[in-house]
Amino acid sequence: MNDSAAPMDDATMKFGLLMESAQAHQKMAETHLERLRAHTQDLDGVVREEIRRTLAEELAELTAESARAAGALRRMKRAADLRGLLWTAALAVLATAIPGAFMHWVLPSAGEIDALRLRRDQLQANVQKLEQKGGRADWRHCGETARLCVRIDKSAPPYGEKGEYFVLKGY
Repeated sequence: MNDSAAPMDDATMKFGLLMESAQAHQKMAETHLERLRAHTQDLDGVVREEIRRTLAEELAELTAESARAAGALRRMKRAADLRGLLWTAALAVLATAIPGAFMHWVLPSAGEIDALRLRRDQLQANVQKLEQKGGRADWRHCGETARLCVRIDKSAPPYGEKGEYFVLKGY
């Protein structure tokens, strides 16, 4: 050892070693911090990728569920349309059948109409015969005893041996 150099005391030696150790720890901590930063950046990328993947899976599931719901709604619409069509057809049949049945029971048949026309023609022929035989005479009940009387044509001459017959008005 050199005389010119003062001998190092123990405390200085310990302090030097402690400083050296602290510097080594600081370098190690900086290295670890740098690694941690790099790892954090890598971890950030991994987390983002995981979030993207999870989001993509969830969106795919949501899309599939939406497609199933849309299909169910389309089936429900078809069923409702079919039900509406059946109700409309049933109402149309009822709206046609009820008046048709009513007319069948109330209105006369073709045979009955022909029979009624024949009867009408017979009655018209009888009315014409009656009119020719005095059916158009103006008959009344006259006087207090309500005797049967008829209007006569005063401009026509009387008939019979004693002129006791007169022409009815309108003949």
